[in-house]
This record gives sequence, C-alpha cells and structure tokens, in this order.
Amino acid sequence: MAAFADSIRKLYNIPELNYAVVSSDEIVDIQTLGNRKINSNSTAALTDRFRIGSNTKTVTSYLAWLLVKEGKIKWHTKFFDLYPELKPKSNPAYYDLTLQDFITFRANTIKWTYTNDTPTKKEISSNEEQQRYKFITWVLQQEPVAAKQAITFSNPAYVAAGLMLEKATGKDYKTLVKELDETLNIDFDFGQPNYKDKNQTWGHDEDLHPEKPGKNLKLNWLLPAGNINVSLPDYVKFIQLQLQGLLGKSKIFTAAEFDVMHYGLPQFSYGWNWYTDTATHLRYSFHKGNPGTFLSQVYICKDIDKAFIFFANIQSDDAEEGLAILFDELNKKYSR
Repeated sequence: MAAFADSIRKLYNIPELNYAVVSSDEIVDIQTLGNRKINSNSTAALTDRFRIGSNTKTVTSYLAWLLVKEGKIKWHTKFFDLYPELKPKSNPAYYDLTLQDFITFRANTIKWTYTNDTPTKKEISSNEEQQRYKFITWVLQQEPVAAKQAITFSNPAYVAAGLMLEKATGKDYKTLVKELDETLNIDFDFGQPNYKDKNQTWGHDEDLHPEKPGKNLKLNWLLPAGNINVSLPDYVKFIQLQLQGLLGKSKIFTAAEFDVMHYGLPQFSYGWNWYTDTATHLRYSFHKGNPGTFLSQVYICKDIDKAFIFFANIQSDDAEEGLAILFDELNKKYSR
C-alpha cells in the first residue's frame, strides 16, 4: 500500500503525504512519503507536524466533554450566562444558545473563515485571547443564517465554545490543550509548523507555492475551530482513544457516552460528522480539515475497529481527489 500511496502522491501533486491505519490497540500501517517542502531534499519523517485545520474541532469537543464530566460547565450552560456584558449589544436570536448548540453546530451563527474580508485586522487587535473575544462580539451582532437547531457548519460556533471553556475554567484555550497533552502524552501545538522550526513541514497552496513561515492572525481568531498542528503518531494516539472509547475500553467515558459524542445527533454530533455506508452498512464518523495549505482527514469505523488518518501538506482539489482514492483502497483492504 505504501507504493500505491506514493503513486497517488506523485500523480496528484502532493509534496508530502502521511497516512496511518490503526485499530484500538495497534498501528496496522503507518507511512511518511515525499518531502516537507516542494523542490527540497527534506525527506518526510514521522516527526513531521501538520496543521490539521477543522480537525481541531474534534479536540475542542473532547475538551468540552471532559470539562462537563468534571462539572466545570454544563451542556445547557448559555453563552450569555458566562458573558452577560455582551448580551445588550448582541442579536436577540442568540440569547439562548448553549455550549451544546455551539459544539454540535446547532447554533445559527454565520459561516466565516480566514479568507473573509470583514472584520479587518485593524478592528480586531490586542492579545490573542482578546482578539477572539472581540471577534465573537462582532459575530454575535450579525444576523442568524438559519433557524435555531438547523445544522450550520460555522467556525465561529467553535470559537464561542472555546470562550465558554476559557471562562468556565479561568484558563486560556492553549493552556487547556497543553494540560490535555500531559494527560494523553500527546504534543499538540498551534499555527504553522514551520513558524517555530523552518526545517518542519511547509504547507503549499493549490499552485504548489510553499507558505512562508508566519502567523496568520485570522486563523488565530479561529484557534478552537482550526489552528492546531500535530505529528501523525501523536494524532494516532488521539484517534485510538476514540476507538477505544467506542468499544467500551475507556476509563474516562462509557461506550454510550462515546456513541453520543460520535453519532448522537443526525449527520453531525459532538465534533464528528458521521454516515452509514450504503453498500457495507458500516458506520463511520469522520472529520476533515483544510486550513489553506494543508489537508487532514480521519475516518473511524467502530464496526471493524479501524481508523484511517491522512495528512497532506497542500490544499488543492487534486489532493482531495487523491486522498479519496487512497481512502477507498485502504478501506477495501482493511474492512474485510
């Protein structure tokens, strides 16, 4: 499969492709292919870090579950119970939104990503935590995009959830993630991998232009929604934790709680999309991340005790197509 995957990587112009197939207690197949940067000799390695984009939401959701379990916050806690000072200037349509609404995309907040023109960087200044606070202040003044409880895939929803977790604990989001690191023996970090270390993985746009090291201010506004970076082996640990939980092997949550986390609501539950394969009748939870110059994808199938993880250091339609083909082949091989 490594040779097949490398042929996909070359055909679909992916500088570096990492993938893993895992069970709840075993790494079945893990590969690093290509180079960290186009036209370089920086050979791929298991220590390479990838920005995982919206797969950050799976981490934020897990944090929320832990804090609810610890009694620090409740799923039905309302945003404005924690931030009453923002209520007078916010749209009344948002008055009753809860942590659960934000985490499950049942809030009706606008869709927004780092390519949006407004608000401007000039309008959202100060330190990182205050930037997210000001950003959500602006978001909650906008008109709702759908009826409450309709699924709205909204990055700001997870920013609002992150603010709620910060207020409930008195700790900023990065500190909460780093505490999770210690618990799980994982090293989640933030932003571009090559910002701290130019020898780390470089992201590439659809034209194969490498992204220069730097801080993307608007991605910082979306931190709890999409700005974590991690190596494949460390993300494997996090995904194996999900499989173990779904199979009743977790000491933290019951299998029933993990079931709710992954499949408890139609189409999108607590941080996880899900579907049932019409041909095999196998059920998969999944999430995809695309923060501009990277791709990350994960598919979890409790029914066969397998998960499939893909990292690429480019975001393009071609790369998306290549990863879809690779998943199909790996899924056929390991679902038997």
